[in-house]
Amino acid sequence: MDIFSKIAAGEIPSYKCAENDKFYAFLDINPVAKGHTLVIPRREVDYIFDMDDSELAEYQVFAKKVATALKKAFPCRKVAQVVLGLEVPHAHIHLIPMNSEADVDFRKEKLKLTDEEFKQIAEAIRKNI
Repeated sequence: MDIFSKIAAGEIPSYKCAENDKFYAFLDINPVAKGHTLVIPRREVDYIFDMDDSELAEYQVFAKKVATALKKAFPCRKVAQVVLGLEVPHAHIHLIPMNSEADVDFRKEKLKLTDEEFKQIAEAIRKNI
């Protein structure tokens, strides 16, 4: 079981934003912006395009619900959807509130948030789901 599967199963703590029986959304612990959320399938699959068409469509619809809640919780021009990352062999979508493309620069210094700030951010997103 990989780290994201353990997070979705509750074996590793996370700041949960949304979930259903197939997908799980939680805050990135090294965010590039407030509200930076990861959306994963519960099923272990390394590459997003290895998902069958119906699963990928459901995944995108779930991510859209989270992105809509993010935009309400953190008013911004758009919510970026970024699919990258070779560090964890589990498909994941980064959802990041953005007002400019610079807000989605993964090379910049990550935000340092307290446990309380993470909890408040996750709650703000959950309230808007």
